[in-house]
Amino acid sequence: MSLPHRPAGASDDAVEAAGRMTEALETLERARGHLYAFHQLTGSSDLALDDVVELLRADGRDALADDLERELVGHNVLAGRWTFQLVEEFDDGHYALFREHERRVRDELTGGVRHVHEAEMKERRRTPGRPGHEATPDEAGG
Repeated sequence: MSLPHRPAGASDDAVEAAGRMTEALETLERARGHLYAFHQLTGSSDLALDDVVELLRADGRDALADDLERELVGHNVLAGRWTFQLVEEFDDGHYALFREHERRVRDELTGGVRHVHEAEMKERRRTPGRPGHEATPDEAGG
């Protein structure tokens, strides 16, 4: 295993642009994770209402339990949508388009090679021959 190398003819600007495009995608990946967390937490919140309704009924508060069950349980998060629909729309729309363009930028600027900028930074920042500064796992003996 070796570090990714800059393709012949790839300029500094091209490598930096590809790196920043990948970084932008990585940021979107983090946002996507938060969207999935929102999806799961919102679903858990809705399911927790079942316990509230049950406890209200046990306390003889049937009218309040009925209101909660009718008005809040299963309520759309946005007009016509539960969070699974938000996740699907995001994944199939903006996220898919972003990934497609990140690959296109990388293909055109670095021949599809990933993390060229980071590999070059690693080479500049590591101390060859020092433990913990190996270029690859093979060099580290693992």
